[in-house]
Amino acid sequence: MADQAQVLSEAIRKATTTRHVFVASSALAFLPDAVRAAGSRSPMIVADQNTMEAAGRDALAILEQAGLSPGAPIVLEASPRVKPQASLARDIAGVVRDRGTLPVAVGSGVINDLTKYAAELAGVPYVCAATAASMDGYAASGAALLDDGFKRTLDCAPPVSVVADLDIIARAPSRMAGWGYGDLAGKMVAGADWKLADALGEEAIDPEPFALVQDNVRGWLSRPDAIGRSSPAALGDLMNGLLVSGFAMQAHGNSRPASGAEHLVSHVWEMERLTYQGEPAAHGACVGIGTVAILALYEWFLSQDINEDVIAQANGNASSPEQIEAEIAAAFPDRHIADSARTEMRVKLERAMRRTDRLAALAADWPTLRSELRQYFVSPDEMEAWLREAGAAAHPDDLGVPLAKLAMEYRRARLIRRRFTILDLLDDLGWLDRGIAALMAEDGFWGRRAKEQGRRGALA
Repeated sequence: MADQAQVLSEAIRKATTTRHVFVASSALAFLPDAVRAAGSRSPMIVADQNTMEAAGRDALAILEQAGLSPGAPIVLEASPRVKPQASLARDIAGVVRDRGTLPVAVGSGVINDLTKYAAELAGVPYVCAATAASMDGYAASGAALLDDGFKRTLDCAPPVSVVADLDIIARAPSRMAGWGYGDLAGKMVAGADWKLADALGEEAIDPEPFALVQDNVRGWLSRPDAIGRSSPAALGDLMNGLLVSGFAMQAHGNSRPASGAEHLVSHVWEMERLTYQGEPAAHGACVGIGTVAILALYEWFLSQDINEDVIAQANGNASSPEQIEAEIAAAFPDRHIADSARTEMRVKLERAMRRTDRLAALAADWPTLRSELRQYFVSPDEMEAWLREAGAAAHPDDLGVPLAKLAMEYRRARLIRRRFTILDLLDDLGWLDRGIAALMAEDGFWGRRAKEQGRRGALA
């Protein structure tokens, strides 16, 4: 496994905004340095009730002892947890402007995104003090928030400084590290999808951000059992992986280095506000399940023979604009989601004229491309086992999603983003339904899982 300090240092060098990162035991002691690096404003902590107890009070004391005169913190209250509402971020931005402070996010995903967007609206930088190794958004540009009832990624700058105290992170609920592991697992699919898009002329690989993630992701995922035991060393590696993924996104300018079709499955569930046991489904849990789902599809795809005869048979099989419109209308009863899907698919349809070139490139270089894709591939069985060891969600049942619904998500996921993934290639070939059916068949990946675990009824 590569030296993690060196990998992190290299990633920070390539980042556009974040310049100071402290990942270590007792790293909260470096919070004053992180704040000073962001300018001369007085710091103001933004937290929820749980993260205030976990780290906020200590952070206040450390800042006061350093003579930085922190203002009264904003402690958000909600049950069971704070929701990612853009309106709430706007309220926080108003306080930041009125007080003239530097916001310091003390928390994980939602707190970080709320503070990130609030800082953007207020026109100030911000600092992040992470409390769990739960997702890769700490160092990423953009905030995923509910705006007018619809979850969007809103443009905003990443933090100037990040502090990740591994002692605090090790005390976070263990399921949060499972969420982070699931988010990191998705990088395996992201690499394969970007390689596919590059080979077919859809989106060229940006070598340095690609390498930052793909050269290291197997190492980051290599100790799931230690993650499951909340080993501080393993959590440190997990945190490094999540941060480096964020820095790769900073360097590239969007989420392509860290997000592929597995995130599209997750986004469908999150946009529709999937809940499990009374709480919103966690992003990393959705991504982990989406990763297994897309790896199963890749496994089927890589077993196929592709030649000029296959391409000839594929002519005319891709979805037409009329079929796509009908599919969107049927797939998304929510008007906001449907309208967003139409916007995204219009961009894809503008590239429809390249379909012939994509398929010709696929047929001409299939043996080589298949071999290259396998370098970024982990079998779905192995990935499921890793996720289980890490205490992460791995099967749709873990979020109460029936397999029949998952079968629909393979089709719906490709409709919500313009990014080219394996889902689009299979639609080009007219193979998407065929691939889904193969996975759901009794001898297919999900069919076998249902049989092994007594879930045949879920296929009804």
